[in-house]
Amino acid sequence: MKGMFIEDFEEGRVDISPGRTVTETDVVAYSWVSGDVNPMHTDAQYAAKSPIGARIAHGTLGMSIATGLSAQIGGLIGTAIAAIGVDDWTFLKPIFIGDTVTLHATVVSARVSSSKPDRGILIRRMELKNQRGDIVQSGLMKTMVRARAVYGKDKEQ
Repeated sequence: MKGMFIEDFEEGRVDISPGRTVTETDVVAYSWVSGDVNPMHTDAQYAAKSPIGARIAHGTLGMSIATGLSAQIGGLIGTAIAAIGVDDWTFLKPIFIGDTVTLHATVVSARVSSSKPDRGILIRRMELKNQRGDIVQSGLMKTMVRARAVYGKDKEQ
């Protein structure tokens, strides 16, 4: 198991993902998957005349990339039970095709459940940053995570 148990997460811990470049293919595929074909994502001429001046990635594509980058950090592989919520997610700046983003995940809290001691709740502040270091998206992600008390190293996963 590569993941950490809820007891392993310390408040203030910061993990940084590898970078990921947002491509034309990402935006086009996401348009079809999501059904969001807004011309800011799909029409270069339209977007060029907009206040932003160029096509941008969907806000929720950025959020999806953030979840993928979180998985690449690896702290929850095999120990995450479920995503249980996203709070205060904000889209602060556009993500352009060609931007390279990284995820900075900071532990806000990690506690074992008093009613279900086999799991706990991890809350992390997620900041998706572009190659210039600008925070383009930010929010809190809550994840249910296994507890060592029940799923310890010597127990079968």
